[in-house]
Amino acid sequence: MLNQENQLEEKIGALLKETKEKVDPIIKKILNFYVEPKYRPLVQYQIFTGGKRLRPALTILSYHLCGGKSKEILYPAAGLEILHVYSLIIDDIIDESKIRRGQPTLWKKYGRSISECIAIDYVASAFQAINFSKFSKKLCDLFIKTAKISVNGEILDLLLETKRKKEEPYINQERYSLATLKDYLKMISLKTSLSTQTCCEVGGVCAGASQDKLEKLRKFGFYLGIAGQIRDDVLDIFGKKEKFGKEIGHDIKEGKLGNILIVLALEKSKKEEREKILEIMKKKEPTQEEIKKIVEFIKKENVLLVGQKIGENFIKKAKSFLKDFPENKWKKLLFDLADFIIKREK
Repeated sequence: MLNQENQLEEKIGALLKETKEKVDPIIKKILNFYVEPKYRPLVQYQIFTGGKRLRPALTILSYHLCGGKSKEILYPAAGLEILHVYSLIIDDIIDESKIRRGQPTLWKKYGRSISECIAIDYVASAFQAINFSKFSKKLCDLFIKTAKISVNGEILDLLLETKRKKEEPYINQERYSLATLKDYLKMISLKTSLSTQTCCEVGGVCAGASQDKLEKLRKFGFYLGIAGQIRDDVLDIFGKKEKFGKEIGHDIKEGKLGNILIVLALEKSKKEEREKILEIMKKKEPTQEEIKKIVEFIKKENVLLVGQKIGENFIKKAKSFLKDFPENKWKKLLFDLADFIIKREK
């Protein structure tokens, strides 16, 4: 079993390395357009501090699965990665996250104002990427839809926080006191899984896939994205910092209700204990001992296996939408990528 997991990690590692080698020069070229040379290191920093390049890989594999052969797919694939990193920059500013991919976040390194300026360049560059390709007319609406719908998810994520942004009237007025699994799934559907859905759809659109195939690719990408976020939530609480590349327990520390393990544990707990946990989560600076107490609470409620099982079921559901596609190496790689997403440690 361990050997199989190692083989999977090596196989996907090689795929992502190859993807990175293909799209990164394009990303660099596009980000540099119209930017003065002295500012280019600032613009390039966030996207080149790491990142797996899962989204470009999904785009390229979906394209080849549907019979596409042109290297022009690299441009929209690069654009989707830029759009994704744009959302991370905004997310880090809002969440005041200090570490991403084991390095200081953009705002922490260069300041909030500079980061906001750079975010504008990223969203413009995402659209510029598709403009460089022959597919631009087909893809513009998809990019717009993804960017705009993700705003709904970002707002809902903010409303699922227990304590921060007290100076902001709308958040204080509309803030959730508790989140259900339905609330959580709605939030990640809007904020996260739409992005992976778009990657698969873009690949199919560029290859000229039928509406039936496009719908199946959309479903595959959608459920894959949900599973990926669930895995992120598990790693946030039970991952290893040196592998995960982010602060462990960040969601607890920041009082976020939008984590599947926190949602499940609070739903399962008795009222008295739930109120005690929420009281800790609302503290401005919970101590390490208090954070540990919440981790122990999550363990006690036995929701880790439940959360993992939900993620695995979404992967199975995602794969089911590819069953009618021809058996070839592209389909196999998409299946392997799906398995990697739910089993990864970072």
